[in-house]
Amino acid sequence: MTPETASGTVALAFSGGLDTTVCVSLLKEEYGYDEVVGVTVDVGQPDYEFEEAEETAEALGVEQYVVDAKEDFADLCLKAVKANADYQGYPLGTALARPVIAKAILEVAQEEGCSAVAHGCTGKGNDQLRFESVWRDSELDVIAPVRELGLTREWENEYAQEKGLPVEGGDGGRYSIDTNLWSRSIEGSELEDPSTIPEDDIYKWTENPSGKDAELVEITFEEGEAVAVDGDDLGKVELIEQLNAQAGAHGIGRTDMMEDRMLGLKVRENYEHPAATVLLTAHEALEGLVLTQEERSFKAQVDQEWSQKAYEGLVDAPLVSALEAFVDDTNERVTGTVTVKLEGGHCRPVSRESKYAVYSESAASFDEEDVTGGITQADATGVAKYHGFQSRLANKILADAKKGEAVADGGSEATDGANGESEE
Repeated sequence: MTPETASGTVALAFSGGLDTTVCVSLLKEEYGYDEVVGVTVDVGQPDYEFEEAEETAEALGVEQYVVDAKEDFADLCLKAVKANADYQGYPLGTALARPVIAKAILEVAQEEGCSAVAHGCTGKGNDQLRFESVWRDSELDVIAPVRELGLTREWENEYAQEKGLPVEGGDGGRYSIDTNLWSRSIEGSELEDPSTIPEDDIYKWTENPSGKDAELVEITFEEGEAVAVDGDDLGKVELIEQLNAQAGAHGIGRTDMMEDRMLGLKVRENYEHPAATVLLTAHEALEGLVLTQEERSFKAQVDQEWSQKAYEGLVDAPLVSALEAFVDDTNERVTGTVTVKLEGGHCRPVSRESKYAVYSESAASFDEEDVTGGITQADATGVAKYHGFQSRLANKILADAKKGEAVADGGSEATDGANGESEE
């Protein structure tokens, strides 16, 4: 669709930040839409972001809808824990939130009779794909002003100033910051230079690790889902918020990385994810106690596939449903408690307990003579003899073959000349 052919009402993913504020004006002036409605979806952002979005919407004369999707988002986050989900080493956060946000916006757009939906994503990032994978399953037009008009952040700031647009939120557009219940991402400005050491003030959730005393935290899981902290049953949102505060106080959950985006671009990203780090660490430790070796090995492949699809924003793909069948089946036994130690920016499991533990203390103990079920230590002798047999055989054959080549080439077993006697 071109700006000249647009009309009607468009629902805009609205945060009140620079990108979406500029989009409101552009959707009317450049695209010709009669009305823009802003949809702000609550996935755990701080209160001030909603206040700023409301003030900006009012100043722009935009009708704003606020949709509470925290519970839906928390459900997906804890589902991600069951799949040990991460991407290139960091817990998925923004990627998980985008489909939840996109669905909520689409519902409002359809209820309000909008002819289109719009976002303020650039043509260089992942979010455009995550939003549109949901929206393009509808009959509504999809508009992306920043991408389609090739806008830069510098141009947007100048445009906002010229138009007198109310861009007061965040840090005035210096960084691109995305905050939700599960993670906080910071990118842009001087952080785009991989050699730049970030200032401490970019972090809000995590404190610098210092001399703070270590803290032990017990996480209780039922069928792979965290349900309690230190014995206190908590709702999903409350549990995540509490662990964000506890672990963040120890500086846990910071990631500074070079990330490979879906479009092939490599970008520098900074993340904070205290609760996610704790829950993923504890869950994997409990899986290690209750799952068999074969299950753990195969589940690692399943988890990787689930994480990749989640990173792409395709959590409703048929493949994901099939993967989750395996994840849910194995997690039926991931019930128990894990105690983690929070200290100096690190989280590590220090104990785990479950009635489903695939573990025998007496069988593994060095203080017990035999193993179990009539198995003795001496029974391992035959296994030890066979262990590595094929590799030893292959190495011997290779060595013999090389020795033969040496003989053929006049090597160590050659006659006369090898003894210093010339044949000439």
